[in-house]
Amino acid sequence: MAVTNAPPGYKFTEKHEWVKVEGDTALIGISDYAQAALGDIVFVDLPKVGKSIKQFDTFGTIESVKAAEDLYAPISGEVVEVNGNLSKNPAEVNSNPFGSWMIRVKGINSSELEKLLDPESYRELVSKLD
Repeated sequence: MAVTNAPPGYKFTEKHEWVKVEGDTALIGISDYAQAALGDIVFVDLPKVGKSIKQFDTFGTIESVKAAEDLYAPISGEVVEVNGNLSKNPAEVNSNPFGSWMIRVKGINSSELEKLLDPESYRELVSKLD
């Protein structure tokens, strides 16, 4: 049975991305479960500042020594910041998946947040994946 860290204050997609709202913006990254499943992350391709993303559409790619996977937006919004550290050190996602956000977006629609999993529901989903 898979176990994952799912801290309070985060919402999750069924594809293992997370979002954390901070004021009028939100940070987006991948879950502990996703980084563990991918293995050693070697590259992250993220959108440019100013790009609009739509909920559940792809917004980038993450590559590990095992595979390349699309990244799916947990919410819609406009990209206002990209975590530049990840282009130099993509493995940071492995060591700190909840501290290593990928993009910051603005224009959050709170009704979209209701379509996401809370930490308890996400842990329940992950526990059924093995």
